[in-house]
Amino acid sequence: MWMICMKEWRQFFSSLTGYIAIILFLFLMGLFLFVFPASNILDFGYASLDNYFTLAPWILLFLIPVITMRSMADEYKSGTFEILQTIPVSNTKIVWGKYAGCLLVVAIALLPTIVYAICLQQLSAKGGMDVGATIGSYIGLFFLAGVYTAVGICCSSFTNNTVVAFITAAFVCFLLYNGFEALSKLPVFANGADYYIEMLGINFHYRSISRGVLDTRDVLYFLAIIGLFLLITQRNLMKR
Repeated sequence: MWMICMKEWRQFFSSLTGYIAIILFLFLMGLFLFVFPASNILDFGYASLDNYFTLAPWILLFLIPVITMRSMADEYKSGTFEILQTIPVSNTKIVWGKYAGCLLVVAIALLPTIVYAICLQQLSAKGGMDVGATIGSYIGLFFLAGVYTAVGICCSSFTNNTVVAFITAAFVCFLLYNGFEALSKLPVFANGADYYIEMLGINFHYRSISRGVLDTRDVLYFLAIIGLFLLITQRNLMKR
């Protein structure tokens, strides 16, 4: 599995695409958080990264499909999938190896943003940030990125076209993040079903963890969604 993970890592950084994707993510976050007036955290008057944790899921919705779109699609297109099947590694290890490799790239993209929290803490005149809520938000963001990564690899396993894999993954991630919440606001579900429909979406559990309380139900939700999409990916490999 480690060999597959390193292969995925090298493949992503073998061209400028990998570096550009990460630099673009950090550049956009920097613009939104420190330049654009509507979301400039320095103008709030208090130390908070709420804007970052609100914007990050939307930007990751496009960044992570860029990272994962080649994971399986390129294997099919180049014919290396058949070679991959000849090595003594099970489909489960192939899937988890690719997942670990892509998730490691995402973690590399998120890691520099911790500097934002450190800077705000140092710049705050008194009190500082809510450390518990900030740590919880980072944990929630990592779980959310884990779900996006699993969705991206799953969508890539259905096609040998990287563009189709990207569009499909971005659409499914959007539905999981915001679709159930939007659906719950329909008047027909106002009789109490709206709460349970909203619970099916990522945003509900992401906001819950972001409050600084690590609820077992939220963790199990993220792990279940990740496991489901990786299981679907594994079944796709078995069919091929």
